[in-house]
Amino acid sequence: MDHVVLVVEDLEAGIAFFTELGLELEGRTPVEGEWVDRVNGMDDVRVDIAMMRTPDGHGKVELTSFRSPATVAPAPKNDVPNMLGLRSIMFAVDDIDDVIARLRPHGGELVGEVVRYGDVYRLCYLRGPSDVIIALAEELQ
Repeated sequence: MDHVVLVVEDLEAGIAFFTELGLELEGRTPVEGEWVDRVNGMDDVRVDIAMMRTPDGHGKVELTSFRSPATVAPAPKNDVPNMLGLRSIMFAVDDIDDVIARLRPHGGELVGEVVRYGDVYRLCYLRGPSDVIIALAEELQ
């Protein structure tokens, strides 16, 4: 897998959120033109993208913000966990409580609560910019 794409309304907010999570901004650029229209099956596509790289260098998240056409409203905030489609992106963290506290000023909001999965992990789901959901996993020692 090369990367995951998340569509966000506010690119700066998305960059700030994922930077606080520990990802690094690899680059950003506007993208438009006939080839973009053709690959998306839409007319007059104009987007700004930011490529975020995980600290280990093995994973990437592309944040895409549409200037044209207008974005489509997201699913309701209270969508159910068994809804079809992309549920979340999981990130391994050293201190889940610290990460949650650092993401709150960037719009991070717990979906449920932090729970313990046996003696292996502490886990949670966190809603971020444009209602994307990330999962956090802290391995227990």
